[in-house]
Amino acid sequence: MPDGPTEAKQATAQTEKQLVRGLGLKEATALNMIDMVGIGPFITIPLILAEMGGPQAMLGWMLGALLALSDGMVWSQLGTAMPHAGGTYVFLREAFGPRRWGRLLSFLFIWQMIFRAPLSMASGLIGFSSYAEYLFPQLSSADGGRNFDHRILSAAVGVFIIFLLYRRITTIGKISIYLWVVVMGTIAWVIYGGITNFNLANVLAFPPGAFNLSEWVFWVGLGGATTFAIYDYLGYQNVCYLGGEIKDPVRVIPRAIIYSILSIAAIYFVMNIGIISVIPWEETQGNSHIVSTFIEKLYGPLAGQVVTLLILVAAFASVWSLMLGYSRIPYAAALDGGFFRVFSRLHPTKHIPHISLLTVGAITVVFSALFRLSDVIKGLMAIRILIEFVAQAIAVFVLTRKKTHFPFRMWLYPLPAIASITLWLALFITIGSMYIQIGLGVLSLGVVVYMVRARILREFPFAPAASNKT
Repeated sequence: MPDGPTEAKQATAQTEKQLVRGLGLKEATALNMIDMVGIGPFITIPLILAEMGGPQAMLGWMLGALLALSDGMVWSQLGTAMPHAGGTYVFLREAFGPRRWGRLLSFLFIWQMIFRAPLSMASGLIGFSSYAEYLFPQLSSADGGRNFDHRILSAAVGVFIIFLLYRRITTIGKISIYLWVVVMGTIAWVIYGGITNFNLANVLAFPPGAFNLSEWVFWVGLGGATTFAIYDYLGYQNVCYLGGEIKDPVRVIPRAIIYSILSIAAIYFVMNIGIISVIPWEETQGNSHIVSTFIEKLYGPLAGQVVTLLILVAAFASVWSLMLGYSRIPYAAALDGGFFRVFSRLHPTKHIPHISLLTVGAITVVFSALFRLSDVIKGLMAIRILIEFVAQAIAVFVLTRKKTHFPFRMWLYPLPAIASITLWLALFITIGSMYIQIGLGVLSLGVVVYMVRARILREFPFAPAASNKT
């Protein structure tokens, strides 16, 4: 089992020779964008408006874009310096030391990933089934909850995605382009409808006290709106999880991240303003089929059914892209002994980490059949913020102090990293006490599990003093 920086890098490099660097800029950007879009913006619009009680909730979209761009700079700088499968796992390990705190933090990343990655993908599957209610009303229950058919549909779609991903990466890259066309075509239709039927009065229909900055409720509402918005933006980092399969990563990774964030930010803003201009924000409350309702109002019931089918494809594509990236994380962790060795196995002919894919996929299917959408979104955000985003942004400063070579350096360094840390912590504080407890609970339990494991294996902090040096 490799236990030092040299051994870890050699193990990673040797195994990654079996991976195929088959994803160029077009494929990487397409994977990011379909990951970012998915079902998110189609299903969270009513939730975001409800958080702030009016069109001022668009501030959440803007703040989310600022956070995504700042954090994207962090991912770009780290991803080009360490373009390996695993993303954050590798970044934390190398920044804080494979034999010391990096051992703990990288383990905690994998630990929280076990919970939040399936939750993230389950949210897409639940959203898929929720939108399917527009076409199949029998999927909805009288109390607005999830009935048995709704849960079975979510699980079945998840199983089908696992089946599709069980193939070579070059084939997957080609599929991503076709799915990107469907996703962008659907959004273009929605934007066209909003622009050609724009009503400024609805956009400016702010309720009394909408911008009362002295009230804590405003900031809590803004935090809630931003939580749902950043959930919709996330996916720009997906290319870093696939670092071992990216062609020319120094060029491709930052461009794919920045292009996808700027494009999606502009698309989201125009799309949401257009929807609000046609449907007054009061009428969006509780409407889980807002885009279908929007298109139906403009073009009739048949058009509503067609756009619903397209949205279902977008949701499917998002989960497909997420599962592709997340399945590589346990695989990368297992390469250097930070996770169970069985996850480092590659399929003998397809050259994909099939054990990791099947495990992550199976947990996702179970979660998609058990939980509700709103709790899934806030829960997964609370679980991932402190390790994946805050600790990772801090890693940039640690690696800079170590004089690490960065092929790409974030613009206006270090302001984006500072902004990322500040905004993520603010989001965590305002996300809600129950979800804060969930996030801290998962983190604390992970520390306990790590300590027990480290004691048995005599790893940091129980290793002999000489072996703890980085």
